[in-house]
Amino acid sequence: MITANLVMVEAIMDDFIRGEIDAEIIEDDDSSIYLSIGDLMSGLLMFFALLFITALLQLAQKDVPKRVVIGNVVGQMKSNHINVKVNPETGDISIQESILFAKGSTELKPEGKAFLRSFIPVYSGVIFSKKEFEQEISRVVIEGHTSSDGDDKTNLQLSLLRSSSVYNYIFYEMNFPTKTPLSQKILAAGRGEIESDKYDNPGDRKVVFRFQFRSDELKKDIVKTSL
Repeated sequence: MITANLVMVEAIMDDFIRGEIDAEIIEDDDSSIYLSIGDLMSGLLMFFALLFITALLQLAQKDVPKRVVIGNVVGQMKSNHINVKVNPETGDISIQESILFAKGSTELKPEGKAFLRSFIPVYSGVIFSKKEFEQEISRVVIEGHTSSDGDDKTNLQLSLLRSSSVYNYIFYEMNFPTKTPLSQKILAAGRGEIESDKYDNPGDRKVVFRFQFRSDELKKDIVKTSL
């Protein structure tokens, strides 16, 4: 009887030990699985981080021609003593209403025409001074802007007619070396009071020459691809 009990105890102990061993093996397997998943997630995070950094570097490289163009525009305006406001980030050139038009008028003043005769050849000359500049600038938009004084419809019409007056004078009454290639890049648009302050700010009455850069279009494509 005692011998039988001993045998039974030994059998129970053997089963217990085997169970412990099996449990340790299962735990080891689970740990291996968790480690594999963790390594995979770390690898994916690293991959997307590198992808993001690569995209940022590409964007920075695409900005180089744009900055060079803007720098040349600023330099030429200063060296030719053309008094305009140039946005150093976008290259936008703002010409105040008082230079080009009488208040409420769409007809260029004589001094406005004189200003365009000095400004446009220099401005256009920068665009076509180098092949890479010409390729970088996909479009030049002449935008008319008004203050918030008056109603929206009238302001929109006024801004469009003013930009059209500038366009017509440049291409129907002026002659300069780069007139033909500039005509293929330029268009007139009216913005009305869209970008104006809520109160009547005279500084909002202006005509803006705005570049559209090819690198900005490429940047949008890069961002879309990397997301």
